[in-house]
Amino acid sequence: MIERKHVFIGGEWVKPAVDHRIVVTNPATEEAFATVPRCATEDVSAAVDAAARAFPDWSRSPIEQRVDIFRKLANLTKQRADEITRTIVSEVGQPLKAARAMQTAGAVEELETIANVLPEIAWSEQVANTRVRREPTGVVGAITPWNAPLRSIIVKAGAAMAAGCTVVLKGSEVAPLASFMFAEIAEEAGVPKGVFNLVCGTGPEAGEALVVDPRVDAISLTGSVRAGRRVMELAAQGIKRVHLELGGKSANLIFGDADFERAVVDGIDDAFRNTGQVCGGLTRMLVPRDRLRQAETLAVCKAESYVIGDPFDPATTLGPVTTAGQRERVREYIRSGLAEGVRMLTGGPETPVGLDRGYFVKPTIFSGDNHSRVAREEIFGPVVILMPFDDDQEAVEIANDSPYGLAAGVWCGDPERARAIAARLRVGRVRINGAPLNKRSPHGGMKLSGIGREWGRFGIESFLEYKSVIG
Repeated sequence: MIERKHVFIGGEWVKPAVDHRIVVTNPATEEAFATVPRCATEDVSAAVDAAARAFPDWSRSPIEQRVDIFRKLANLTKQRADEITRTIVSEVGQPLKAARAMQTAGAVEELETIANVLPEIAWSEQVANTRVRREPTGVVGAITPWNAPLRSIIVKAGAAMAAGCTVVLKGSEVAPLASFMFAEIAEEAGVPKGVFNLVCGTGPEAGEALVVDPRVDAISLTGSVRAGRRVMELAAQGIKRVHLELGGKSANLIFGDADFERAVVDGIDDAFRNTGQVCGGLTRMLVPRDRLRQAETLAVCKAESYVIGDPFDPATTLGPVTTAGQRERVREYIRSGLAEGVRMLTGGPETPVGLDRGYFVKPTIFSGDNHSRVAREEIFGPVVILMPFDDDQEAVEIANDSPYGLAAGVWCGDPERARAIAARLRVGRVRINGAPLNKRSPHGGMKLSGIGREWGRFGIESFLEYKSVIG
């Protein structure tokens, strides 16, 4: 049993005010394997106090110093890559090979990206008789999710620190161990005392205490729409900046002149990353009406090819969802699709054969239209719905007919046509013909998908304010 008994405040590992614990469960075995502190309001206040005291010096630190620290953070993360990967697999349930690439290598890439883009930011420019400066926002409260427990820390706390802000992180209570490992790495990398602080606890307790503290200048959250609304409500009392990344119901538009088989297979793979627990997963697949049957056959074949089981087994390609509550949520959505008469092609709400222990869900494919709950609401599990369209206009209309606006995919033989369609989609990111993600470009969405941007210099600039010095 792993026992974390201290939190990281003011550059020191300290005991929380009360000895309350949170139990961490392995989603593949349903067994408890770690405990972490459940912080009280007093702990959050102490962490904010440390961040506020550290801000004046850190906000004026040379860019070269910050670059050097982020290079050290990246190198130290590389050195602990195997330990980090195995910890995240135990917390989240993502298969080992995928976690190594998506979670750990992705975290290293994002740390290196921050170091590389920091010198590219225009920290000061002359506009006529005015010197326009960009200065750090202040103390930032970062509230991170469980599906990418280390990478989300880097794009929030890391970007804020790079901007010259100081940070109090409330890591996920579901997958908290990565946040403790990052605190250790930050300490070893020489991050000055108070610049990075870690508390752990639930959203209604530690999270809300962080949001309402008057010394906190901005809040960055990744979570549900409900959590985002609550953060906005509380932050509004102090007129605080909020950055919200709240998920999506992203459309994958596949046109008839595309490499059709590759597009469908790639689309299912994208939607089922991390067992579908990815905010930008392409969970609505739009195809020409005359190619629907072909797409259904390809999608079913791909879905049924996944090997479900122990995420540490090299043969496994689809692990469990992360919590018992999430498993029931996904199954309830599948049942709702069946109750609404949506045609299910494969999968279902039943427990996968031979997997009576663990939070496993059958990969499920529906075929229908854009009106059911499974078509309109974020499920956050391995569920995709196929929908037919008759022409480009209808495809765009279906894609945009969503309360979310995070991501989209466009597959088309004519790149110019693909870009023209991408320009009409009300989302924050469009990948054309499976192009890889670019961590220097901004990540974020429109509508219910949130406010603000992460990644690259855009993520750092989200924590900067403009100041005009005239004369």
